Amino acid sequence: MSEIKLHTTLDSYPKDHIDKGTEPYITPNFINNKFTKSTTSEWIDLHDPATDQIISKVPQSTDQELNEAIESANTTFKTWKHTSIIKRQQLVFKFVELLKKNHDRLAAVIVAEQGKNFDDAKGDVLRGLQVAEYATSVTTELQGVQLEVATDLETLMIREPLGVIGAICPFNFPAMIPLWTIPMVIATGNTAVIKPSERDPGACLIFAELLIEAGVPSGVINIIHGKVPTVNKLLDHPDIKAIQFVGSSKAGDYIYTKGTSNKKRVQANLAAKNHVVVVPDANKAQFVNSITGAFAGAAGQRCMAASVLVTVGSTKEWIPDVIEAAKNLNVGSGFDKKSDLGPMISKQALQRAHDIIEEGVKTGANLVLDGRDIKVDGFPNGYFLGPTILTNVTRDNIAYKEEIFAPVLSILSVDTLDEAIEIVNSNPYGNGVALFTTSGIQAKKFTKEIDPGQVGINVPIPVPLPMFSFTGNKGSFNGDLNFYGKAGFTFLTQAKTITSLWKTSLIEDSKPSTSMPTHN
Repeated sequence: MSEIKLHTTLDSYPKDHIDKGTEPYITPNFINNKFTKSTTSEWIDLHDPATDQIISKVPQSTDQELNEAIESANTTFKTWKHTSIIKRQQLVFKFVELLKKNHDRLAAVIVAEQGKNFDDAKGDVLRGLQVAEYATSVTTELQGVQLEVATDLETLMIREPLGVIGAICPFNFPAMIPLWTIPMVIATGNTAVIKPSERDPGACLIFAELLIEAGVPSGVINIIHGKVPTVNKLLDHPDIKAIQFVGSSKAGDYIYTKGTSNKKRVQANLAAKNHVVVVPDANKAQFVNSITGAFAGAAGQRCMAASVLVTVGSTKEWIPDVIEAAKNLNVGSGFDKKSDLGPMISKQALQRAHDIIEEGVKTGANLVLDGRDIKVDGFPNGYFLGPTILTNVTRDNIAYKEEIFAPVLSILSVDTLDEAIEIVNSNPYGNGVALFTTSGIQAKKFTKEIDPGQVGINVPIPVPLPMFSFTGNKGSFNGDLNFYGKAGFTFLTQAKTITSLWKTSLIEDSKPSTSMPTHN
């Protein structure tokens, strides 16, 4: 395997879409702190979503390369786990500073590979950076607990690293999701093999370069690529002790079932259908601006996108205002500063959204804003879908039941807040929900009675900062411990108790005892 360099540097990265006919760059593996060209015969074309042009070739890493990455992580773990917590913390501090320094570079690669507008891509990096900053609290979060439980008898509980962590990342947050893993793994003394999405792995590989610069030892973090064979290798290999996954429900259910059957810890964030409820006393302007950005931002390709609006009572009269605000959003290239949302990730994703919209209309929904025929000047081949709004949606309509993962808003109208709460709670998913109101009484009622794990009051996308955890629930999460926050540290470590008896008296019992110790 030959070593190769990344196609970007701190001072040289994409500012625009590449010219037609430009040779695609090769996406490398990252094993033992080296970027190497895969020896595979199977390459995956990475398309710029705004132009449909192939800009990179991503390998289906070979079985030998996958084994090498896992072996590297496992061998390194045996010595790395003994590295002092202060040293690991210092490495994360250095990594944080390098992320800040490379913020624009990372965002630019995300725009080129994933299609987000530049500001949204910077936000993607920032939310991951915040997890890295939180990971530096490891010296506080992993403090042990000690107690003298009986005379001269003490018990100490500590948390130790698990081993090799396998991470399977989605396309929609190519910076944030890998950063849910990398800094937390380093801080806790684990090692990792990471599979970024084959659709946009560039940001993750920049992280690898920054880890080298930060001084993270060879083998701590390894990056490989591919589709089902790569996932199955991580699920089946006995040296992988835990799996972290973010993605679709179909894939997540498979990964959770197979991973746990192989005695691995698994945490899996899955699909969602997030509701925004608005009541008549809400601040109208705040609500309209919030719902518009929350359903259409990132082209709706967020697991926390506000894809369902439930109007209560007279607020159904505000629907035309939402339509008008959505019409004014600019759709275009992520490199264009005027763009509010860019393209969808692939032709297949775009076609799926078209099909769901069409089926939803056939079964009774009213299409009040249709973004399917949008034309973006200069980008005739891009995977663009303009903001789309459906009203008169019922709970059995496909547009409500399916996570469309597109800038599509389904609107249901009810008479009371109780009806809205019932709709939300009966939905199988439980990532997030929001209520717009100026009434403390209604807000308190809502937060006490609603089921989803992330609740916003006048906040449309209520993802907590990393000192808390990503607390999606119900059909949106498989596992017992959520990502990052205290739960994240717990997931990545295992408890050990040490019970010690150091007698302060030299007097011994006169004879052995075979009774169960009571520690009186």
